[in-house]
Amino acid sequence: MNTRLQRNIWLLYLYCFLFTSLILIPVIVPFFESRGLSLAEVFYLQASFALFVVLFEVPSGYIADLLGRKNALVAGALFHGAGFTWVYFADGFADLLIFEFLMGIAISLMSGADLSLLYDTQEALEQSTEDKTRGIANMRFAKSVAEGVSALLSGWMIMYSMDAVVIANAVVGWLPLVVSVFLTEAPFVKMEKGQTWQNLSGIVGHLLFGERLLRYVVLAIMFWGLSTFYVVWMLQPYWADQGVPLTLFGILWAAQSFLFAFATRITLPLEKKFGAAPLLIAMALLPVAGYLGMATLGGVIGILASFLFFASRGINQVLLTDALNRRVPSSFRSTANSMSSLGFRLVYIITGPLVGLSLDGFGLYATLALLGIASLVLMVVLLPPLLREVRMVERKVPVAAAP
Repeated sequence: MNTRLQRNIWLLYLYCFLFTSLILIPVIVPFFESRGLSLAEVFYLQASFALFVVLFEVPSGYIADLLGRKNALVAGALFHGAGFTWVYFADGFADLLIFEFLMGIAISLMSGADLSLLYDTQEALEQSTEDKTRGIANMRFAKSVAEGVSALLSGWMIMYSMDAVVIANAVVGWLPLVVSVFLTEAPFVKMEKGQTWQNLSGIVGHLLFGERLLRYVVLAIMFWGLSTFYVVWMLQPYWADQGVPLTLFGILWAAQSFLFAFATRITLPLEKKFGAAPLLIAMALLPVAGYLGMATLGGVIGILASFLFFASRGINQVLLTDALNRRVPSSFRSTANSMSSLGFRLVYIITGPLVGLSLDGFGLYATLALLGIASLVLMVVLLPPLLREVRMVERKVPVAAAP
């Protein structure tokens, strides 16, 4: 059994690598535009995607906690392959809405289940706290490297045609399914069946009304995740406005993904050396500098400013994700991860269309500036109480185990 569980770890890294090998994403906005969408409609489409994820996020995490993480990952891989096959035939907003629906289910099923199976596997193997944190960093690293490699492929294939990119993504989209069938379910304490509302209310109570640090961690995952997410849908129009040819989009996207990968690798060593607080401050400052730099500077410097978001994401997805998973029981770990993602999606459903309206009404650069100001307000409101709780924990435990 131990051998199969040991194999689980690298299989999960491979699953995440393939699931995130999205060759279409570096040119997704031009692709949507080629199918008749405006930039504002792209944001409406993504708000619809967020709604689909909201509808399935917690139920899928709950299913994973009841029926097993492997089953959720297999089902997610099925919808993943179907979605990227469908998008080849999609034309117009309605067809692309079906694509977002399929991907919403796929992401919901995968979200939380991958981390939970990794954590459960590590616990069954009796790995140390540091090894568990390193496992999360390695998983994020695999995803970001996948984004970088697929972006390079995208940059090469777009020289031939957009269809070549879409077909390649459809083929790669089925590979996670192949890997998922070889995963092994790790032992974990399952929640009681037939007590759905009691279970869910207990999870919400644990996340929002239990340990104060955990509450702030959940809020930080939601809002700083959003602060680096809006820009994703503005990067490609921004590059085009700076005169960057479409054939270089893949290279730029790859460079940003590799920066994200680098950030995930250095977060744990930096936390051990300096503590969590300096990293959290950097995580909050980088989006502010990124938005304002893109809005006011332009050219090469503006493009370089867009890289700051990916460094912030790398810190966020190692430091905060580890802090969350360390503070929730195995019995509802998938649901807890799904709920943190659910909050992110709920806020985006409201704010995503507003960003789209701002783009239509005020333009790209004014919208970037407004998002920079919003990120600054977020930092002023949420960062001080988060830092206070982190410092209280760091005074009680070794630095390597905080936050």
